[in-house]
Amino acid sequence: MTSADIARPTNTRLSLHAHIDYKLACPTDLLLQIEAAVLPEQRIDKAWIDISPVAHFARVSGHDGIGDRIWLRADQRLTVDYTATIEIQRIVRDVAGLAAVPMHQLPGETVEYLFGSRYCPVETFAALVDDEFPGTQGGDRIAAIRDWIGQHIAYRAGSSDSQTDALVTYVSREGVCRDFAHVMIALARASNIPARFASVFAPRVTPPDFHAVAEVFLAGEWHLVDATGMAHEGEMAKIGVGRDAADVSFLTVFGSAEMLRQQVEVVQI
Repeated sequence: MTSADIARPTNTRLSLHAHIDYKLACPTDLLLQIEAAVLPEQRIDKAWIDISPVAHFARVSGHDGIGDRIWLRADQRLTVDYTATIEIQRIVRDVAGLAAVPMHQLPGETVEYLFGSRYCPVETFAALVDDEFPGTQGGDRIAAIRDWIGQHIAYRAGSSDSQTDALVTYVSREGVCRDFAHVMIALARASNIPARFASVFAPRVTPPDFHAVAEVFLAGEWHLVDATGMAHEGEMAKIGVGRDAADVSFLTVFGSAEMLRQQVEVVQI
């Protein structure tokens, strides 16, 4: 029996609090995705969201049907306060040793996660992965990529912006959690393993903030992988998923906005 054969059930309770406050110059359309998703592996005991007065409010499904997005139209000011208590009941496996699903047997919903996207230019890395990670495949390749990123890329707040993609991070050797996730995703896809971006709440993230990790498809299941090493799969509350950060931003502003305050607290209880 290998370590990948050992499934470890988790039973972790998290207390979540997120607060954002933005100043708007004019009536603005916004897309909010800030709430933990309702999923079989994470049970929401209680949740509350308070949003300042808006001209329009409508819930729509998140990418892949995971989580809710909220369409808002607001003017002058947008404040959002979200609290929740969640129990994570996820079966966790060590990705190392897990088998890759043959490409011709991949489920249809995973196929888009083999291709390049805005922040994950897969073609750039296609010739690199076999030279950098020789003799590895499947979960062993993913574990090798995760460990390489952790050893070669420095976590540095403020080192990237909304234009930074996986190639820039790979070359500069520094970034924040979303950049780590983008490099992880690009290298996994270049290895013919479906990988997507996951926005999560997790304890012990430093500095405290919305967190971003990769999610890879191995052995017929999705598995969360954090190349920063700060979050563990059994302790993450998933907010949403997408091809990269563009699909699952906690707030997409269709116009201009000034952030006045942002606070995220995640406590394991």
